[in-house]
Amino acid sequence: MTTPRPRPAGKGTTTTPTGPRPAELTPPQADLGAPQGVAEGVPTAVRPDPPRGDGRYPIAWLHINAPRGATPTARSTCLCGRDRSAVGHARVHALIADHTAHRDTCPLRTPQEGRAAA
Repeated sequence: MTTPRPRPAGKGTTTTPTGPRPAELTPPQADLGAPQGVAEGVPTAVRPDPPRGDGRYPIAWLHINAPRGATPTARSTCLCGRDRSAVGHARVHALIADHTAHRDTCPLRTPQEGRAAA
């Protein structure tokens, strides 16, 4: 008969605990240095200032809803207080033309001061 050889340390099957055991507490870690997920020596990305606008902003909106096989609708709104809507092909086309013409007469787009003097 042969005798079994002893297993080297770290090899072989491990035993499973038979009962519950208390949870192990981990020591709190101090928040030092770079944010987590950043390698040491790698600077964090510094974003430039957000781009500044060029002074333009929307004043008037034209919303057209024309689903296939249904009656089209449209709505024209402007910051000057103009708010119009239309239902049907002919009226929607008329509102589109009216919205385009409003660009020339809107008091927010074309200031009225000094026009009479010129």
